[in-house]
Amino acid sequence: QVQLVESGGGLVQAGGSLRLSCAASGIIGSINDMGWYRQAPGKQRELVAGLTRGGSTNYAEAVKGRFTITRDNAKNTVYLQMNSLKPEDTGVYYCNAVLKIATYWGQGTQVTVSS
Repeated sequence: QVQLVESGGGLVQAGGSLRLSCAASGIIGSINDMGWYRQAPGKQRELVAGLTRGGSTNYAEAVKGRFTITRDNAKNTVYLQMNSLKPEDTGVYYCNAVLKIATYWGQGTQVTVSS
């Protein structure tokens, strides 16, 4: 199994920045891809940024140029640097780890951007 613990959420004004962290533990050597998703009130969960085992990244159009996903292998941690935040970025952000046999989710961290 894999355990994922997110941190770094909070309240920030529009135009501000936050960095989310996702610490992974367990059978982390079996992780293929990792990503950050978000769910706004009344909306479906959506992919924000993804990172493959090989290091390729992909981003939702709405966050391209503002968000950056990175990984620190020594700390078994994935980060999401969020700059130029907008009120529409508000939501619960979830870390995700995809293995060959299962997908795991963190508990989520709330991000609120005020206008």
